Amino acid sequence: MNSERIERLREIIEEKIPLNRMIGLKMESVADGKARFRFDFKPELVGNFIMGILHGGVISATMDVVGTVAVLSSFPEMAMPMGGIGTVDLRVDYLRPSKGEFFICTGQVMRPGRILSSTRMELYNDQEKLCAIGTAIYRLSREEKSEKISV
Repeated sequence: MNSERIERLREIIEEKIPLNRMIGLKMESVADGKARFRFDFKPELVGNFIMGILHGGVISATMDVVGTVAVLSSFPEMAMPMGGIGTVDLRVDYLRPSKGEFFICTGQVMRPGRILSSTRMELYNDQEKLCAIGTAIYRLSREEKSEKISV
């Protein structure tokens, strides 16, 4: 992806999507079927208030975004899907309580496809401990009935 397209994608992910903005997702890198995001811990993201750990929904939403961006980055400029991308299946395994000052979520396309692509994601805390892993399948479409957003 060229730098202009990366900046447009960053704007959409970080600023235009309210949930991502609330989580505080920041795109650190994206290229060749890989993506890396970071977000800081904040009280609004707590799922278990006694232990002070991240809500599982925050983790799964983050993994979904990272997987989506990884898939988008796996296409050469001219072959990028011009319609939409949707999550067909998302699986998250929570390996340990997610505590930390900040979190890093990485994603990588395992199998790119013209219609279906599969990804693997990992969430690490600030101590570099693996907190959760996920896999997802995304469906790409060339036509979109709603308004198109070009990335």
